[in-house]
Amino acid sequence: MLAEGAAEPLSEARERARKVRPQFAEGPLVRVAWARNQAEAELIQGLLLEEGVPSIVKRTRGFDVPDFLAAGPRDIFAPASGVETARAVLATTPAGSDTRPRRPPSPPWVQAMAVALVVLLLAASAAGVLALFY
Repeated sequence: MLAEGAAEPLSEARERARKVRPQFAEGPLVRVAWARNQAEAELIQGLLLEEGVPSIVKRTRGFDVPDFLAAGPRDIFAPASGVETARAVLATTPAGSDTRPRRPPSPPWVQAMAVALVVLLLAASAAGVLALFY
């Protein structure tokens, strides 16, 4: 039991909710940053929360596989009303250039398929040229 006049300790969720500024919590979600892994995404999310901008972290498309767990790229989304503030906060951090929205690297199988397609096209072109001479 708590003594009279003592406040009940806040849960982690309530403590986070108290930091959010209502003017930054309106509108659809917009991607504001990209992180290489879960730890980096949580760091970015913490930076945004300190400025009052709420954010959501999602695994990047194509990497939503249980084998990756904490590894793999993450997208950080913020409400539309907080996008400018979020990008300003991220631009002033030392890693600001690494956290700006960008396309994550392609998985190895996509790169292998692209190489196979190029080889196939070259082989078809060579066969067409040889067919002209025979």
